[in-house]
Amino acid sequence: PLHRRRLWHRGYNQAALLANALGRLTGKPVVPDALTRIKQTPSQGRLDWAARRRKVARAFAVNRPPVVAGRRVLLIDDVLTTGATAGACARALLDAGASAVDVLVLARVPSPGSVHV
Repeated sequence: PLHRRRLWHRGYNQAALLANALGRLTGKPVVPDALTRIKQTPSQGRLDWAARRRKVARAFAVNRPPVVAGRRVLLIDDVLTTGATAGACARALLDAGASAVDVLVLARVPSPGSVHV
């Protein structure tokens, strides 16, 4: 989830848009406000995995734990770079009682030095 200031500035949350579209296609419930970003973090564009992980540690909280407790949750992300944000979100969901968390992403940023085909 975006911090409320970033959401206000941008005007939309692309991951929430993707989740809502997927929910309409599958008929599965979507809870875009299940997670909230409680710690504003600067852009992580030039940070490595360890720095990103430190920046997002405890940056997310579950708004409505009863909605996720005991359930398998599908977390939607638009772009996965290092996985630090998805990992922090999954940790918050698991700590709130989710039985499992799967992550679905639209795009993956290749690792530096990887072969591009």
